[in-house]
Amino acid sequence: MTVETFDLAIIGGGVNGTGIARDAAGRGASVVLFEQHDLASATSSASTKLIHGGLRYLEYYEFRLVREALAEREVVWGIAPHIVWPLRFVLPHHAGLRPSWLLRLGLFLYDTIGGRKLLPATRTLDLARDPAGKPLKPEFARAFEYSDCWVEDARLVVLNAKDAAERGASIQTRTKVLSAVREDGLWRVETQSASGERSTTRARVLVNAAGPWVAEVANATLGSSAPAAVRLVQGSHIVVRKLFEGEQCYIFQNADNRIIFAIPYERDFTLIGTTDKDFQGDPTNVQASPDEIRYLCEAASEYFKAPVAVDDVVWTYSGVRPLYDDGASKAQEATRDYVLTLDAPEGSPPLLSVFGGKITTFRRLAESALAKLEGHLPAAAKPSWTGGSPLPGGDFSRVGFTALVDETRKRHPWLDAGLARRLVRAYGTRAERILAGANAPADLGRVFGADLTEREVRYLMDEEWAVDPADILWRRSKLGLRLDKAQQAELGAFMAERSGALTGTPRRAAAP
Repeated sequence: MTVETFDLAIIGGGVNGTGIARDAAGRGASVVLFEQHDLASATSSASTKLIHGGLRYLEYYEFRLVREALAEREVVWGIAPHIVWPLRFVLPHHAGLRPSWLLRLGLFLYDTIGGRKLLPATRTLDLARDPAGKPLKPEFARAFEYSDCWVEDARLVVLNAKDAAERGASIQTRTKVLSAVREDGLWRVETQSASGERSTTRARVLVNAAGPWVAEVANATLGSSAPAAVRLVQGSHIVVRKLFEGEQCYIFQNADNRIIFAIPYERDFTLIGTTDKDFQGDPTNVQASPDEIRYLCEAASEYFKAPVAVDDVVWTYSGVRPLYDDGASKAQEATRDYVLTLDAPEGSPPLLSVFGGKITTFRRLAESALAKLEGHLPAAAKPSWTGGSPLPGGDFSRVGFTALVDETRKRHPWLDAGLARRLVRAYGTRAERILAGANAPADLGRVFGADLTEREVRYLMDEEWAVDPADILWRRSKLGLRLDKAQQAELGAFMAERSGALTGTPRRAAAP
């Protein structure tokens, strides 16, 4: 049997792994990426969904990280205007916590050090008069409003993988790396698919971008005896019914020196998060603890007129951040900057390991990774390109979303306005690939619930590696908030039947 050889093999299908795959493939390298579960199935789908500079990181003197992240906001918005858009954040002044002068100074730096061009600048709000003050308690009289961006985090990962694949990369999901050893000047990588099939691949360079599993991969899979400098930190979020009108978001200071966000979410909900606590255990099983849920409810209730109760929570999610262990005493103080380590003994194929990072800086991390590999990967010497090339579906103006929705409805006048908007938000110009040839709602096939149609499910299975209901309902969309258990089961049965038909073998659907 012929064993295929690649320039670059990547372990991990989160935002860092897919970002590196996209960049390397676009420079002409042959790339294979292995992900043991679904794309973005861990940390990269459990973020606060923000492309932001990280205002609070200024307190920890993370100036390089903040500057880079601020500059990336408009870059990522420009290459993915369907899944990234600007938001205004309202920061109420809380007497007894950070003083006004410190907030003003931080926001002045926020406005000036990142090369902001299109995002609006900071302004001061009188909460007694501004609509943003309406849902807040009356003791909060003044606030500062500034700009950041929102991102559909899991879709960002999928679109990076899609672009990498269209540039020649092999994206292998549900494929676990069993071992990787240096042999005859190459890496020999042994993998096993979900069906149990084992394969061997060779690569000139190996990247460990396994996120929360980076240390496990280093020790158990790669056989390294060196301790990995990783600190696992759990961040949890809660989702409640909509708490306020308007598109503004809120950033709240807490007495423990942490901050939380309250963000409009999926039209009818509010997202509140996040927590920071050290994590031990299997990242696969992470979930919001009762203490974290209570903490977020109490922190939000400190500001909102209407208290947020635990019973109001309709969904929670948690992720484990693989931060670089810089020795910080508190989880919230650990650096969010990324660290790349290169192990390249003379005459042996190199190993690059990825620690830390933020979803905001994934693209710059990928550029830095290739710069590190320049002496080992000829394609890495080619110019960087990802900041000027749109992700799939993002080939329209960053301020052209509404126009694209209108154009889509003109081409398909039978299309429901809400569905048109959701499809363009998810797929941008590629929504047309789902709608092409349809002349009436019935042409989209059965509806599984909400506005999820058979045509869209087929597209996600054929084009975006979706296998199980959770892939669609909680990562490629958040329609899991709207489909009941019976509808989710119907979707699972359809996907299982279709997967079996495609492979010629029967298959049981995983529970969503």
